Amino acid sequence: MIQAPPLLQMRGIVKSFPGVKALRGVDLELHSGEVLALLGENGAGKSTLMRILGGAHKADAGSIRIDGREAPFNTPQDSRAAGVAVIYQEFNLVPGLTAVENIFLGRETTRGGLLDKHTERARARELFQRLGADLDLDAPCRCLTTAQQQLVEIAKALAFDARILVMDEPSAALTAHEVGRLFEIIRDLRSQGISIIYISHRLDEVFAMTDRVTVLRDGSNVGDRLTANITRAEMIQLMVGRELTDEFPQRSTIPGPARLEVSGLRRGRAVRDVSFTVGRGEILALTGLVGAGRTETLRLLFGADPREAGEIRLDGRLLNIGSPSDAIAAGIGLLTEDRKTQGLVLAHSVRENFALPNLERLSSQGFVRMRAEREEFARYVEQLKIKIPNQEQRAGNLSGGNQQKVVLAKWLARHCEILIFDEPTRGIDVGAKFEIYRLMNELVAAGKSIIMISSELPEVLGMADRILVMHEGRITGEIADPRSATQEQIMRLAIA
Repeated sequence: MIQAPPLLQMRGIVKSFPGVKALRGVDLELHSGEVLALLGENGAGKSTLMRILGGAHKADAGSIRIDGREAPFNTPQDSRAAGVAVIYQEFNLVPGLTAVENIFLGRETTRGGLLDKHTERARARELFQRLGADLDLDAPCRCLTTAQQQLVEIAKALAFDARILVMDEPSAALTAHEVGRLFEIIRDLRSQGISIIYISHRLDEVFAMTDRVTVLRDGSNVGDRLTANITRAEMIQLMVGRELTDEFPQRSTIPGPARLEVSGLRRGRAVRDVSFTVGRGEILALTGLVGAGRTETLRLLFGADPREAGEIRLDGRLLNIGSPSDAIAAGIGLLTEDRKTQGLVLAHSVRENFALPNLERLSSQGFVRMRAEREEFARYVEQLKIKIPNQEQRAGNLSGGNQQKVVLAKWLARHCEILIFDEPTRGIDVGAKFEIYRLMNELVAAGKSIIMISSELPEVLGMADRILVMHEGRITGEIADPRSATQEQIMRLAIA
């Protein structure tokens, strides 16, 4: 019996950028109706490989075959013609256009030289029915939720008759309910014969959803396993090249007396009479479901939004925080949830990003003291193990973990006493997560205080000294001993 070739074969893929060899002869196979997990640390080459498959980059060497026949992948049009659709983590939608208009953008249906909106609406409705989704077809995409925008991207791929669907961190910004619905859609697509390459740093999802795992490290394929035949520890070891005996580094320091005191914080229904303290050398976690008021609370604390009521004290001193600059001057730093749009200026160099909140100290008579700037940043590059070819590297070209370290460096240079980490490891691989956790432990050991928002309950339980759970703008419970708590306890408080 002649066995059919894999639907997709990528052989010996090589790609270099100035100063970086991103891919070193990578092989990848994908079979019809298969969900393949593509894993690796940030910078391992996953995105580059998928951009080559999507036609956004051209490989320096290697071949790509569909159904055993070599096909050109020099442009996105070549990729679409071969039945490949890539859904990137940052969606490729025009916010002001409706779902229907985005789906058919660039290949509109016409009749007699006029746009055939009726046929497009009917086709879009069929696509969403196929996905089991009910969307407002007339709403601009900017008005849709993240999960709904993702459905528009999937519908757009199906409209191209895609046979291979690449999903890059598809669950990163979804609620638990939305992730469950996404899994149902993936199972339906698999049953229809569509093959999926699933990129995620959430290993629980990999075990729940995928048939096979391919792992990249430093631009090379280091492992290909059936998901059922690999353990979590083996998966991590393949990714990072070493054994991680514990995903959360141990910490022996004991939190000291309260440094930050927040009382009666209020802003509309988003934040309602929130009070808490944070001790010296403590990691306090704020958790809850999306929309519980966690980020909104910390935006009030940082002065990003005006508060209607409440007091903030640091070391007993009442703070008058009316803007982020007031918070920074008081010694409070914020690592935002979205580091790409709020934490960094991606088009600027890492050196310039580091200097932004420190310009007053690093300048004299209106001129930046470049030598002092470079020397100080170099110390943090070494201390935080930031992987950059040079200080002029664009921030947008760094991996997620290294971007997070640059953000952290600029706040450490401000000598902030209170650090707010909003989803500190979102979109970061397991090895880089461990590094971020280690840095957090070092900071609290030095007497800093950290407030951490996280939607990942294992992270909350593994890193926090104390947990506050929020629901509908209020604190609904406190867990004083996270080491003996469970995810179920947190969820009961989160839906209280």
